[in-house]
Amino acid sequence: MDRAQSDLSLGFGSSHALPLHPPRIPIADDSITLQIDSSFRPSPNPMPPVPLQLLEQRFDDTGSRSRVFEEDDDVEDGDDDDQREEEQFILLGHPMKLKRSRGSCSMSSPSPCKRLAADSGIESRRAAVRAWGNQSLEEADPEIHEFMEKEKQRQFRGIELIASENFVCRAVMEALGSHLTNKYSEGMPGARYYTGNQYIDQIEILCQERALAAFGLHHEKWGVNVQPYSCTSANFAVFAGLLSPGERIMGLDSPSGGHMSHGYYTPGGKKVSGASIFFESFPYKVDPRTGYIDYEKLEEKALDYRPKILICGGSSYPRDWEFPRFRHIADKCGAVLMFDMAQISGLVAAKESPNPFDYCDIVTSTTHKSLRGPRGGIIFYRRGLKNKKQSINLNHCESDVQYDFEEKINFSVFPSLQGGPHNNHIAALAIALKQAASPEYKVYMRQVKKNAKALASALISRNCKLITGGTDNHLLLWDLTPLGLTAVSPKAIQIFVLVISGKVYEKVCEMCHITVNKVAIFSENGVISPGGVRIGSPGMTSRGCLEADFETMAEFLYRAAQIASAAQREHGKLQKEPLKSIYHCKDIADLRNQVEAFASQFAMPAFDM
Repeated sequence: MDRAQSDLSLGFGSSHALPLHPPRIPIADDSITLQIDSSFRPSPNPMPPVPLQLLEQRFDDTGSRSRVFEEDDDVEDGDDDDQREEEQFILLGHPMKLKRSRGSCSMSSPSPCKRLAADSGIESRRAAVRAWGNQSLEEADPEIHEFMEKEKQRQFRGIELIASENFVCRAVMEALGSHLTNKYSEGMPGARYYTGNQYIDQIEILCQERALAAFGLHHEKWGVNVQPYSCTSANFAVFAGLLSPGERIMGLDSPSGGHMSHGYYTPGGKKVSGASIFFESFPYKVDPRTGYIDYEKLEEKALDYRPKILICGGSSYPRDWEFPRFRHIADKCGAVLMFDMAQISGLVAAKESPNPFDYCDIVTSTTHKSLRGPRGGIIFYRRGLKNKKQSINLNHCESDVQYDFEEKINFSVFPSLQGGPHNNHIAALAIALKQAASPEYKVYMRQVKKNAKALASALISRNCKLITGGTDNHLLLWDLTPLGLTAVSPKAIQIFVLVISGKVYEKVCEMCHITVNKVAIFSENGVISPGGVRIGSPGMTSRGCLEADFETMAEFLYRAAQIASAAQREHGKLQKEPLKSIYHCKDIADLRNQVEAFASQFAMPAFDM
């Protein structure tokens, strides 16, 4: 084809073959008009719309793109004297014209008017996001803010003696209230169900490393899962991962100081916890005369009952755990040995308590309490080769038997029992574990023990009766029955005093801004009594209190017991009247004022008071 023919084929030839004004194809940029060549006859089978990227530019003989500038005054355009730039193209072999206003922007750039409108729209959307997303708590929800401020004042002006409570640092609070709560991260590091977790993985891996370091563990012998939402869910994850429904577990009885998550039944046979519902549990107990675990009866029961998992650890046991004896019993009955160190994990990390990792197969814990981290759970499990003795006891003949806890426990945590991990909690836990490995933390935990012993000695000097006669850790159990804070008959204890007698002392303390919690205890004749109270030292030690301060607290506690005892004697042990009468008691008001003045002297971690 010569140049003339080429020009004709591009639309400069005959004008009678097609209508004067050929159809136009709309394009996103309205400064552009695509015009079909007038000499081209359309196919009876029209082509589908084609992206502009498929346009093929037409070049002239010199290799330059053909371009014609013309004054386009055609009526068809509806424009007055718009100067157009015409570019010639071939679309899938069909010649076409592309007309563009010479003053227009490129196809990828919107006109100034459109760009201004777009910018205005974006800014309005940004403002809308800021309106709800950047409000302070006080602005967004004044009611919740008010309740939170009142709770802050309660913590600051009160004496916190619940053994399972503590105060966290500002860094932990910042992590808990951070943007990490936005991310979904189901699965384990490197194996998530969602993308975008590269930094979440790094946080969780660092948390795992710090958990092992805090307790002096090597990664080849121990693994850890930091995702459980609580120690109760961590315990159940272990049971669900290693056992089939209905298989046997054995833990310390709740009235003896054990935890309900270890499989507790009420005296009437009611199954209280998930562990007791899905698994068969049988408890061992303390000697009611001493308050110590009766290891001889424990061994006898374990050999008869043959649990698959033997659990040591509890929530209200003030003495050290004899791990070598537990290991011996577990080996004899072929059980996995698990320790719930929720109460004493901080002491273990600081080496102020016997080390369970030397003897146990699995160790669980909360991450708050004495560990002074965010509220959550954690599971440590052995990995690598089992020792020869354990392999024999577990009916394995091979000499190179590996522990198989890791995959089972991790799968039990997710996807069996939980959804996505709380990434803000895991970051906060990593911070707390870093602190737990520091020399300053060890000093803190030593002071926790000193303060607990000082409190115990001060109460004993006032003729108060402590279960086991004292404490080896951070908590103590006070038997209030000699003060008359219980009922006379066992029948009354079971029916009524569980609701009233324990509540009287607890309520008096609360009215005085002292928080403690009642517990059931075994009396010397073996009857369960609700006349006990559990007291712990970690919280007030975190606020800077020393031994002399806990001696002052002992006086406050003793005076509260006298008020409660007098109210119950005045109105009768089996009446609900004591709870009503003490609300406006002058003795309560006086004691409360002294407690507030005392507590307000001490700093509150992370609070600007």
